[in-house]
Amino acid sequence: MLEFPLLTERFALTPLGSADRVAFTAYRRDPDIARFQSWSPDWSDADTDALIADQPTELRSQSGAWLQLAVHDRTTTRLVGDVAVHALADQPDTYEVGVTLAPSSQGVGAGLEALGHLVDVLFRAQGAHRITASTDVRNAAAARLFRRLGFRHEGRAVDADWFKDEWTSLDTWAVLRDEHGRPVAPAFRLRGAVEADHDALVADSCPRSTSLR
Repeated sequence: MLEFPLLTERFALTPLGSADRVAFTAYRRDPDIARFQSWSPDWSDADTDALIADQPTELRSQSGAWLQLAVHDRTTTRLVGDVAVHALADQPDTYEVGVTLAPSSQGVGAGLEALGHLVDVLFRAQGAHRITASTDVRNAAAARLFRRLGFRHEGRAVDADWFKDEWTSLDTWAVLRDEHGRPVAPAFRLRGAVEADHDALVADSCPRSTSLR
C-alpha cells in the first residue's frame, strides 16, 4: 500500500488537502492548463472542496477510486502541481496516472520527477501489474513525458472523443511491471502532434475517457 509522504529529491507527495485549496484552484482556472483537461477555466473553490471530500483514505486494487496527490516543494512547501492515480475497477493491479503542473513549475523537470516516483512506488509498494495513461494528441509535452518514463505508445483513437465542442484524438500509453526500468527507446515524433508552447502536462479524468483528473 502507499504510505505518505512520498519523497523525491525536491518534492513531497501527499493526498490533496484543504491547505492546497487556493493554489490548486488557481492553476485549474488557467485556460492554458485547462485546455486539454476535463475541467474548464470556471473551476471553483467549491469544485476543489468537493474533489478533496471525495478522496479515498487508501487506494485499493479494483476500487475504481481516484487519488489526487499534491506535489509540494520540500524546501518552500509551495504547491507546484498534482499527480493522480486511478485504480481501475475492471482489472486487478491496474492503475491509470496523470500529472498537472502550475505554470510557474513547468519546464524544470517537476512532472518527470514526481510522476516517475509515483510510477516506481506503484510497482514497488502497491503491487501494480500495469500502469496506463491517456493524452490528447495535441499535447506534445505530455507525450514526451510518458516516453521518457518508459511508457509504450499503444495506440491512437482518431477523432474519437467529442471534447469541448470538437472531435479530438487520444493517444494511449502503458508500461508493465516487467518493463519498468528498462532503457527507453529513442523518441519518435507522433504524426500530427503539435509542439506545445510550454511544458503543459496532461492527464486527468472526470468525464473524459481514460485521462486523469
